[in-house]
Amino acid sequence: MQWIGALLFIGMTTLIGFNISTKLNERPKHIRQMKNALQILEAEILYSQLPLPDVFATIAMQIPQPASAFFNKLDVSLRKHNVELYSIWAEHVDVLMNTSALDANEGEILKQFGRTLGQHDFDQQQKHIHLTIKHLDRELDDAREQQYKYSKMAKSLGLLSGIFIVLLLI
Repeated sequence: MQWIGALLFIGMTTLIGFNISTKLNERPKHIRQMKNALQILEAEILYSQLPLPDVFATIAMQIPQPASAFFNKLDVSLRKHNVELYSIWAEHVDVLMNTSALDANEGEILKQFGRTLGQHDFDQQQKHIHLTIKHLDRELDDAREQQYKYSKMAKSLGLLSGIFIVLLLI
């Protein structure tokens, strides 16, 4: 019975290590998705001049999950409720943070961008989009660095810490 418990414990710590590694590997991909979404947002705002709910629907069709769900929910919320854009934006950024591998820094960058969205003319809005993309570029570099440094280590530490604790308890 002890061996079954020991194997289950080792398996659980290994899964935790793989979970951390997966999050580290997905973070750069999710940041790139948000950068692509902002570039599409810029093009739609400047060239097609569609209203924001239509722009969000267009973005949701062009990018993969979880960013697609974020923009789809923004579209639905803006059409249903007649409230301030930033309150809906911040609420959905919080949901995105829970469903994606994005870090708190990316969440803060997106929330700051949401404060300016729809508040300025086309030129100012374009500058805010470019600034947000620059901030996301910086975070993308950081995410790649963390992925390179810690992804393999997280997998190994999960397995090795499980084995170490089991050996201590036996």
